[in-house]
Amino acid sequence: MKPSLLLSLMLAYSISAHASSPSAPHWSYEGSAGPEHWAELSADFQTCHNGKFQSPIDIRHTIDGQLPPLKLEFHAAAENLTNNGHTLQVNVDDEDDFMLDGETFRLKQYHFHTPSENQIDGHSYPLEAHFVHANADGEIAVIAVMFEVGKENTALNPIITAMPKQINHEVVVKQRMDLEPLFPEDRHYYRFSGSLTTPPCTEGLRWLIMKHPVTLSQSQLHHFQLALKHSNNRPLQPLHGRLIVE
Repeated sequence: MKPSLLLSLMLAYSISAHASSPSAPHWSYEGSAGPEHWAELSADFQTCHNGKFQSPIDIRHTIDGQLPPLKLEFHAAAENLTNNGHTLQVNVDDEDDFMLDGETFRLKQYHFHTPSENQIDGHSYPLEAHFVHANADGEIAVIAVMFEVGKENTALNPIITAMPKQINHEVVVKQRMDLEPLFPEDRHYYRFSGSLTTPPCTEGLRWLIMKHPVTLSQSQLHHFQLALKHSNNRPLQPLHGRLIVE
């Protein structure tokens, strides 16, 4: 699949309010439109069943590739928040970037799953954030950060304050955002090849799972759970021989 088409699909199905529009097949996280039935809902969703590089996964039996820590550059940018019925998503404009494989990847949006979709050594976390980046060719790299309950995370407060009460209603996050507290100080990570975790489950994404979690308070977690109304984590997918490098 061409990278530009991959980015278009990501925008149309995974990160945009389009995913809940009448023109798109209805899918959910439970019942007859749940993950085990996604491939039955549309010919475009066949990869959800037939794909061999699907996400999320359980991080186990890694290979020591001595990957250097990520060097993230943070910038100030406008942000808009939407509850699209599947996730709480923050759309940004060049909020951060990093170098990977000699290319610059820039943040396009980030969103949340509760509980976590990926696991580390069988451990599920109460919240996981996906920071979706793209390079100049439209190729996607996702940085996943796990959250444990503990100290309040100040970076989440502007999002919680702005959480829209209506589905597909975009609001401006008025408070100044500092993304750095959403990432652990230790920027080492696990890397593998994977897919979108929502229909159409398109493959070819570079996944980077931060090794160390950050924290949020129990009250902050409760706000996310109330806003989402239900769990929004796709079940774990088989590795099919994929390698996980650290």
